[in-house]
Parts: sequence; structure tokens; C-alpha cells
Amino acid sequence: MEPAADEVVVWHYDGVSALRRRATMELRGDAFVLVEPERTTGPFAFADLVAGDATAAAPSFGIARVPGWKITPAGHIPATIAARLPQQARYGRIVDRFGLWPSIAAFGAVAAVLVAGVLNAPPLLARLIPTSVEQRIGTMMVGDFGRNGCTDPAGDAALRALILRIDPNDTAIEVSVVKLPMVNAVTLPGGRIVVFDGLLRGAKSPDEVAGVLGHEIGHIRHHDVMESLLRQVGLSVLLGGLEGHVGGYTNALLATAYSRGAEARADGYAIGMMQAAKISPQPTAAFFDRLGKGAGKAERMLSYLASHPVSADRAARFRAAARPGSYEPTLDAAQWRALRSICRKTKTEAGWRF
Repeated sequence: MEPAADEVVVWHYDGVSALRRRATMELRGDAFVLVEPERTTGPFAFADLVAGDATAAAPSFGIARVPGWKITPAGHIPATIAARLPQQARYGRIVDRFGLWPSIAAFGAVAAVLVAGVLNAPPLLARLIPTSVEQRIGTMMVGDFGRNGCTDPAGDAALRALILRIDPNDTAIEVSVVKLPMVNAVTLPGGRIVVFDGLLRGAKSPDEVAGVLGHEIGHIRHHDVMESLLRQVGLSVLLGGLEGHVGGYTNALLATAYSRGAEARADGYAIGMMQAAKISPQPTAAFFDRLGKGAGKAERMLSYLASHPVSADRAARFRAAARPGSYEPTLDAAQWRALRSICRKTKTEAGWRF
């Protein structure tokens, strides 16, 4: 016997037993009942139905608040019933509502906005961080260099003279020297600059060191340090996670290569400072030339190259900045000897953490 126009034969699981039952689904206004030879169940409201898996061979429907309850039509669904059944979801509610391609376009636009936000978040956040927070982070990182810090009366005086010469108006910047053989200088948060003794030993003149310091000061002025730290380790540096990972974060800064834009800005800042102080940029160009040519020969130089990529263009930029006229040495011969010897009484701490 064929079902009526407002009926359809279904296979039914009641959610109580695992038995599959054959029943007739009969329309009752906005609801339906399931009629079996021995019983009739319902009514069930069409509004309570939810569509099953759209990838299944046959459509199925369940009731959200009744686990295991399911009906699967066993034949053609009359239009009077089909109109009341929920639509089968192919991709998900939102996608099915608006369509596949419009949804893909919308999701792509949202993804592009999110990616842009992630890329631009560090520069924006770096400029919003209070100076006191930066100084706290920088102080902790300087302390992580242990007892490798160098101090010597004549060397300290020469270092102060060099800093005052290149940057006489900013007393907030602090520069220290540590006894480590790498040719490098690292800028830490809070206006802290750490110069490795290997750089002083490898420099040919105090003018080269002045150019390097001017470059590092440029990174401070442009907030490159905090931006780099935020990119490397995220907001954990600001949310209480710094204390247990100071060494790792300092190491991250040592290994971080600034972007070409950041390096170019820092170089420009250094050139401006050197011109104002009447320090020749030629020695800094020579320093970059030696780094580029010696990258494959001098292992120590690789530490500077890792965090400050050197190119022929950078050396050429410093060389081109030279102007006719008189330049004055950054330090005199005695001061330069004292600065290069600032670590002569310092012993490298055993078990250095980097």
C-alpha cells in the first residue's frame, strides 16, 4: 500500500534501543507522528528537528535534545513534508546560509585583516609600552650576563667620553661592556646597550665603535628592540612570564636579525649623529667591509652578522655620507687604548648562560 501524499515511510531509531524500526511518518499540522503496527509515537514538532550528515547516502534527521533519536526516509518525501524538514547542511550553517564562494571571499577578507593586524601589532604595541616596563626588562637582561661586565677607571672614563661625544643630550642611555669574544653589540629594552669585548678588540679605531653605537642608538629611538622582542616571544614579556626566561629572551635578541627597513633607519640615524659630532663615517664603512669579506674566515664575526646583516650597500651608504671638511677623532690615542683594555682585569664567568 502506497503512503498518502502527507505520509512517508521512514526508518526510525528511538534512542533507547538499538533496534531499527519501520514506521510511517504522518503529517499533523506543524508536527508529525510515527505510526508502527504495534504503536504510535509523537507528536514531534518539525521545529525540533535537526538535519544529519549531508554526506550520507540518504538524508537523516534527529532531535537535538534526544540523543540517538533519528529518522531516515525510506522513499520519496512528499512536498508537503519536505517543505517542513530542515535543510541539509553541506558546509556549515554560515556557509550554507550565504553560499560557498561568498563565504570563501568573506573568510579570506577576515584572514587578511587578521594577518595585517598580527604583522602590525608589534610596532604599535612597542610604542605603547611604558618606559618603566622597558627599563625593568632591560635591567634584568643586563644582569643575565652575570659577572662578565667589565669595569676599569680609565676604560670607564673613555667609554663615557665616547658616549658623550656621539650622543651628548641623552643621559638615559646606558652602555656597558662585557668580556665575551664575539664581535657584537646588542641593544636591550630600556635604552641599554651591551658591547662585547670582541668588538672593541676587532675594531681598528674608536670611530668604528662610534658608528656601531650610533646604529644601536638608532634602534632604540625607533623602538626596534621591543618590537623585535614582541615578535620573538609575544606578550609573555609583559604579562609576568619574563622572570623565568630571561636568558632565553636575551638569546632571542642576540639571534634576531632586524628587517632591512629597521637596519636602514638605524644606519641613517647613526650617520646623522656622526655628522653632528664631526665624526667621519668612513671607518664605519670600512668596518662593514671587513665584516662582509671576513664572514667566511672569522668565526667571531658571524655573531654580528647574525643580528645585523651586512651588505655592500650599507658600507657604501656610510662612505657616501662623508663630506669635505675636518673630522675629529672620537677619542684620543690614550682613551682608545684604555677603552680597548677595559676588560683586561675581568675574568669570564664560568657557566655563562647563553
